[in-house]
Parts: sequence; C-alpha cells; structure tokens
Amino acid sequence: MRIFTKTKAAVVGALLASTSMVQAADVEVLHWWTSGGEAAALNVLKQDLEGQSVGWQDMPVAGGGGEQAMTVLRARVTAGNPPTAVQALGFDILDWANQGALANLNDVAAKEGWDEVVPDALKAFAKADGKWVSAPVNVHSTNWVWANKAVLDANGIAQPTNWDEFVSAVEALKAAGVTPIAHGGQAWQDATVFDAVAMGALGPDGYKAAFIDLDSETLGSDAMKTAFDRMAFIRDNVDDNFSGRDWNLATAMVINGEAGFQMMGDWAKGEFLNAGKVPGEDFLCFRFPGTAEQVTFNADQFMMFDQGGEVSTEQAALASAILSPSFQSAFNVVKGSVPARTDVSDADFDACGKQGMKDLAAAASSGNLFGSMAHGHAAPASVKNAVYDVVTAHFNGEYDSETAVQELVDAVDIAK
Repeated sequence: MRIFTKTKAAVVGALLASTSMVQAADVEVLHWWTSGGEAAALNVLKQDLEGQSVGWQDMPVAGGGGEQAMTVLRARVTAGNPPTAVQALGFDILDWANQGALANLNDVAAKEGWDEVVPDALKAFAKADGKWVSAPVNVHSTNWVWANKAVLDANGIAQPTNWDEFVSAVEALKAAGVTPIAHGGQAWQDATVFDAVAMGALGPDGYKAAFIDLDSETLGSDAMKTAFDRMAFIRDNVDDNFSGRDWNLATAMVINGEAGFQMMGDWAKGEFLNAGKVPGEDFLCFRFPGTAEQVTFNADQFMMFDQGGEVSTEQAALASAILSPSFQSAFNVVKGSVPARTDVSDADFDACGKQGMKDLAAAASSGNLFGSMAHGHAAPASVKNAVYDVVTAHFNGEYDSETAVQELVDAVDIAK
C-alpha cells in the first residue's frame, strides 16, 4: 500500500485512461487500502457486492493518510469524471460536500435507520446541511501501542501504564540491544504519535483546547513543551533507518521481534492478524501510557459523488452494504477497527477488538472521545497540515522543543 514508485502525474494519467473500461453496473472505488491486512478487509466488501451482482472497479492509490488518493481525486473531478465512491476522512468529506460534489444518500439512510445507530461524532462528518453524503465504514482509534509480547517478556518488561514506566521499558530494550520503537518517518506517522503524546501531556481538556478549539495559550503552554520533549525521547529510540518507512513495515518489525513497541492506530492489528498472530499471546494492544480513558479516533467513510443528480442503483447498493450489521462485523473483525454502528455485537471480535469497542463506548459516554488531529478529525486540513510541518521538523531535529512550541502557535494562527 505505501510503496508507491510512480509519479503522481503518471498515476493520474493511468486512472483517467482507465475510466472507459468501467462497466455501467460497476462501482468504481478509489481507496488507499492495499497492505495485507487492509486488502483482506476490503475483500469482504467486494464479496458482499458481488453477491448483489454489482461489479467492483478497483482504484487503489498508495499513501498512508490518503494524500496521494486526494491528488488523484482532484484530477478526476476536474476532468468531470469522478469515481462512484471514494474513501475519505473527516474534514475532507465536508470540503467536498460544501462544493456540492456529493450525492444525497438520505433515502438510503432513512430506509435503513442510519440516524439511530451511527454515533453523533461520526455523523458530524457523514452529514452536511442535513444530508447524508458518505457511509461510515468503521471507527479507528489512534492512541494505541502495539508490543511484541515475547520481546517484553524476555526483558522482564511489564505493560507500561504511565509515561515513566514507558521510559523505563524503552531504556531496558535499548540496553538489551533491541530497537525500542518501530516507526516510519512520514509526516502523518509523526503526527499520529504526537496525537497520543500530546493527549498524555496535556490531558483531555488541554488536547481539546489546543487541537479542536485552537487556543493559542494552550498551544504555547509548558505542557505542549513537555509533549515535544517526549517526542524527542521517542526520536532518540527509533532505529537509524526510520525515515520514509511505511507504517506496515514498522508493524512488521514488531511482529518479527525486531522492535518492542509501535505507536499506531488500530489498523496495525490487521497486520498482526494477517501474520497469524494472536492478541494476548503474541502481541499486546494497549492505550498509549497516560491516555487509558481517552480515545482519539478517525473514521473511514466512503463518500458518494454526484453523478447526475440521482443516487445510482450501484451507489445505493454500496452504501447499504457498508452500513449493514453483518458487513460492519465481518469487515471490522478483519480490519482491526470497530463498527461505525452502535448495535453490532462484539461476539466475533478478538480481545483487542472487544477492548476497542468497550473503550469507545466508555469514552463516548464520559466525554473522552476526541477526533484525531493527525487524521483530519479535529481541525480542517489547513491546520492539520500546519501541525504536521512543525511536528515533523521537530522530530527531524530542525527545532528544539521550545522553538517547536512557538512555531506551532504561529503556524496554527496563520492556518486557522
């Protein structure tokens, strides 16, 4: 999924050329799910549609946070030939809806009762001006840590519950000659780690003030400096080859016992499962130390593009399939995420999945569910990208922590 050698221009050209081959009864789906675990999960949706005699025209575009896919999408829309459906996140969906580019799915939603079973936090991105414009597939939470249990056991390390215990665990692995933290040096991955680190350092009220309310005082606080100091510690404990590494290759380092920990969203679990690993036996999943009661989330959705003023039969079939309880269970069991519907049983989910569903419900009811800054669910793309720039520059040593705090304040002020 993340190994992408063609130029953007070449990819755009190839996809534009391919549109003539799409059959009328197909859904043409643009997405960035191509790692092993993601491809296995997506196959669940393909098979569901095949059972309804709806064909699938696959348009995978590699790139961890979907940036490459959005570049391709803009070219398709500009050419007047948008795909049937596009995987998208958060504010990106609302941006397209505000441009009047998306189909109105209200008839499908009303028929199947989406309003009663989809949490408000997801509806905030799936609906615009009272219209359903996308179908939520899942809820991913981003403040997870993944650990190789055998590596931890061999070094006498217990699952850390706070920052100090995490520091001790990392230092023990380093002393043993094990890479403590597997990481891929890409802006969205740096920001994903920062999401969890900032939540732990600022607390939930501080996180909301900084990244949702965009409060300058909180962005420039001592607690924010602590967050950057902790990022510097993490940077000191990744291997020398981290730069540019795709996230699933970092996950493979943990799977293979080459590293102890990875901070990554719960899509990482799909890689462990695809490798035949069992939660609790081969690997551990737990909230980033200091964020046990909080859940930062993103939600993959498929937005449907307006293709003549009416929702096509194929679009309706795709939307209906995505929100069906059976699909929500089958897909998320494989993907590592949890259902976008609140009425799906956890019976088929493994230990990490059950914990994820429990955590999500608890966080939603206690006011501890927050849209992820790193994944476009806290602030618009302009702000997200500004934070990316500062976080990555600091992670790569361009700024010390004190300078990074001031750069963050300035960057967000300009972007908002």
